[in-house]
Amino acid sequence: MTGFVGLIGRGLKHSISPLFQQAAFDHLGLDIRYEVWETGQSELPAVVEGIRQPSKLGANVTIPYKEAVLSLLDVVDRDAQRIGAVNTIVNREGKLTGYNTDSTGFLKALEQEGRFNPTGKSALLLGAGGVARAASYALLGAGIKSLVVTDIITEKVNELVSDLERSLVGRRELYPEIRALYQDDPQLEDVVSGCDLLVNCTPMGMKHSAAEGQSPLKASLIPKRALVYDVVYNPIETPLLADAKRAGASTLGGLAMLVYQGAVSFELWTGREAPVDIMMTVAREALGQ
Repeated sequence: MTGFVGLIGRGLKHSISPLFQQAAFDHLGLDIRYEVWETGQSELPAVVEGIRQPSKLGANVTIPYKEAVLSLLDVVDRDAQRIGAVNTIVNREGKLTGYNTDSTGFLKALEQEGRFNPTGKSALLLGAGGVARAASYALLGAGIKSLVVTDIITEKVNELVSDLERSLVGRRELYPEIRALYQDDPQLEDVVSGCDLLVNCTPMGMKHSAAEGQSPLKASLIPKRALVYDVVYNPIETPLLADAKRAGASTLGGLAMLVYQGAVSFELWTGREAPVDIMMTVAREALGQ
């Protein structure tokens, strides 16, 4: 029987996940089809419920449902529960379990492709949504010394910072500084200039989006000494990364994170080791690189 995996979200027309995931299934000779399940808000419960069918192995979840999907699952993995966002669902005999592979993908890309060790460093995260949650918990686990989060929606920033602080209660070995910073705060320029790692976790600059061609940060503020990490993968070089290169900063795009998190999802669905090289090659070709 053919198995199916789907991508749940909105505005999925240009996603490359189906391409590199299908290439991985085909490379290993697995009779599995990766589909795009464009889903409206009111349709989400029914789409998730449909994953219980024997032919469905699971799904990926993307914007804007990574947080909304939690309440629709039977079990949420401990890390995903702590992060507060799910991007991978696995169907085990009709029981749905949610995982977050974004955190693993984020950190692996940062360390292997960006050659950046977060231990003892300072980071500024632009955005406080699902990806920012995964990134912030990954950085805490990797020993970041200072973490500042900013977003245009102050409630989301406050909620994330509160959750991060609660996660450290009783963990006496960790003493990172965690704080919220609002975008109109006069300290923003000083925080940006002093950070070792600047991460864009917003959709700003994403191709085929309302924010295409835009950057979440003024070019004049980009610190030359920092690594600028944009989790947006399409285009390969976002406006933020282009500005960062001109400023002389090191840069890292979001493609490696996308593939690495996808590889973990693949292994959860199949129990097989993901052919990461195949997935990366197909992903790069899809973006014309």
